[in-house]
Amino acid sequence: MTNVAHDAQHDPASFRDPSGYIFSDKGKFYRQINPCYSQDYEKLMSSGLYQKLTEKKLLIPHTEIQDAVNPLGNSYKTILPEQLPFISYPYEWSFDELKDAAIATLRVLKISVKLGMVLKDATPFNIQFYKGQPIFIDTLSFETYDETKPWIAYRQFCECFLFPLLLAHYHKMDAQKLLAVYLDGIPATTTAKLLPFKSRFKLNIWLHVFLQASVSKQNSSPSTQKPIVFSKEKLLRLIESLQSTIKSLQVETSIQSTWNNYYDETILSQSYLSEKEKIFREFIQNANEGRTLDIGCNDGYFSKILAEKNSDVVAVDFDSQCVNKLYLELKEKNIGSILPLCIDLTNPSPALGFNHAERKSFAERAVADTVTALALVHHLVLSKNIPLYDVAKMLAHLVKKQLIIEFVPISDSKSQILIANKPVYHKPYDPDAFETHFATYFEIEKKQTIPGTERILYSMKKK
Repeated sequence: MTNVAHDAQHDPASFRDPSGYIFSDKGKFYRQINPCYSQDYEKLMSSGLYQKLTEKKLLIPHTEIQDAVNPLGNSYKTILPEQLPFISYPYEWSFDELKDAAIATLRVLKISVKLGMVLKDATPFNIQFYKGQPIFIDTLSFETYDETKPWIAYRQFCECFLFPLLLAHYHKMDAQKLLAVYLDGIPATTTAKLLPFKSRFKLNIWLHVFLQASVSKQNSSPSTQKPIVFSKEKLLRLIESLQSTIKSLQVETSIQSTWNNYYDETILSQSYLSEKEKIFREFIQNANEGRTLDIGCNDGYFSKILAEKNSDVVAVDFDSQCVNKLYLELKEKNIGSILPLCIDLTNPSPALGFNHAERKSFAERAVADTVTALALVHHLVLSKNIPLYDVAKMLAHLVKKQLIIEFVPISDSKSQILIANKPVYHKPYDPDAFETHFATYFEIEKKQTIPGTERILYSMKKK
């Protein structure tokens, strides 16, 4: 047991659970356990459940803290969880990230039930991706299991995990983004209306979606409802049904998206990629500390180069198929140093939830020591109509130390495609204007034209 200093602040995202809350102190995050949760916490620790889940890397491990001072008092215990390098949200995940998070939640539940406990909530906000794997982070979500009662978090699990996955599966859409609107999950009645008629003929989907939707429409008072008879065997069968349903869902990876074949077909040439890599490797010599943010990562070609030097790389792209492809590759190769996320830089995740503070904006969370933005600026300026000075200002907010950025001139074939039917765009758009606007926030340390092209790669230092 260790001590914690006395400069604590209650985290605005942690207030819903009466069992406890998160607070921060000098850059570290702690979890306060209130007296009302003492019995369940002791059972979690003494039953072998905590040990089994942490050994399987399904639950974030923690250390108990002695003589802790917390901002709200009323303390039973304080624990220090293993610190996470980055917090992401389900509406930023790709399809298979949300799918794996759902399966991890069910694995945690199944093990818990067998050891006499159950999850009292099942939101994807209880999951983070850590070292390449989904891991459960809410130590206070476990309570003593009463097998005569149904699983109280079943509806929440369906609304937050199963329903967006089903919508993505049937409609080939990024349904997980709906969780930014439905923070508490997509209702069964809404999901039932959106699913195609053919889905009704799948037994598991009928049970988990259409039966739920039908029940939720009924307005019977609790006094007229018959008590639900439940058992451990029924719950285990329910878990197996959810697992099999979710494992069967998939998105079509062969669909051609905007950039998911960039380095195979739309790339200027393999020689361009090779020459660009040489310069890039030279520019990232010092990118081995803190976080690295790769904006417009595509299939992660340069993210993987960054991961050779840094164990904390956040790779983002607006193309969800690129991000999903990268996630599956990292999972297959067991590369845990890269976190791929679906982020549209022209419309990034805003601050959401209670008091606009419960879920932080992407810009607030993503500030990094090193930021790379390759083949990105021309899309922002020529396609999205964002002036160069605003691009520079936005990137300056994200960068702590170093920016590695590529300028693609108007004469480039890819720029010409972007303005083919667009006679008006922000001018001037040329290297001089680019350097002038970025000089407001950065010092240009190095710049080099990529051989065989007019594209320029820059290494800049934050002023």
